[in-house]
Amino acid sequence: MTVKLGIRRLAGALGAEITGVDLSAELPAETIAEIRAAFVEHQVIFFRDQSLSPERQAAFGARFGPLNIHPYVAGMAGQPEVMEIVKEPAEKLNFGGGWHSDMSFLPAPSIGSILYAVETPEWGGDTLFASQAAAFEALSPGLQATLQTLNAAHTAAGEYAPGRHSARPRQSMRIAEAEGAVGEAVHPVVKVHPESGRRALYVNPAFTVRIEGWSRRESKALLDFLFEHSRQEAFTCRFAWRPGSAAFWDNRSVWHYALNDYPGQRRHMRRVTVDPQPSAGAQRRVA
Repeated sequence: MTVKLGIRRLAGALGAEITGVDLSAELPAETIAEIRAAFVEHQVIFFRDQSLSPERQAAFGARFGPLNIHPYVAGMAGQPEVMEIVKEPAEKLNFGGGWHSDMSFLPAPSIGSILYAVETPEWGGDTLFASQAAAFEALSPGLQATLQTLNAAHTAAGEYAPGRHSARPRQSMRIAEAEGAVGEAVHPVVKVHPESGRRALYVNPAFTVRIEGWSRRESKALLDFLFEHSRQEAFTCRFAWRPGSAAFWDNRSVWHYALNDYPGQRRHMRRVTVDPQPSAGAQRRVA
């Protein structure tokens, strides 16, 4: 049966809300293709009033590619590709509380993440998104040309090292420290989106550590400029969660930031992450 989608754009740089679809259903291929087209065009798409079990969330994600099993965060028992992201009322730190692109430290990073809200705070807990395609397009032609000649190294070792934000103990999530367990993945500073053909910056504050062939001091000057530039308000949209909401964002061209502004409240989300098809988009891995 054909499903008629409603698509409403939310902001100038990225973001659209999609209505008229039940993500828990066995959707026809034509509907999946329409959702994927909206995902590519708008970079992050949102759905309200869904009822997704872990199994159905994984099944929906698998329509877009193989699912990732996070190397440092334990998934659900019996369903390791489904990650539960929980912040209990007594906890001070949240997971994802900083601008980043999921899994950029892998040789073949994910194409997208699907986050579903199980329980949300009464107030706060929104997520910000930033279009790295819009950020690239706002740069001068000269800097655009220079950046397209550069590669950058990404690693999880810093973010998941002892004492760093993502590795700090949480009663609600099992986190494994990455120090010494991973090397660096090298990616172009500017990626051409394989589906839209649009160019986007591909560096982020959480995982990008240096420009290939540059010293760390030289790298810092350029990366700091790009990080500051890339989170400008004009490139962003903001999503207010409620139970049953879902977001599907494109990690190839989007940063996101989970706000930690709901002290004393519980927030329970579930995430699946979609990988590229094998051998698609892999970059060099260095020790």
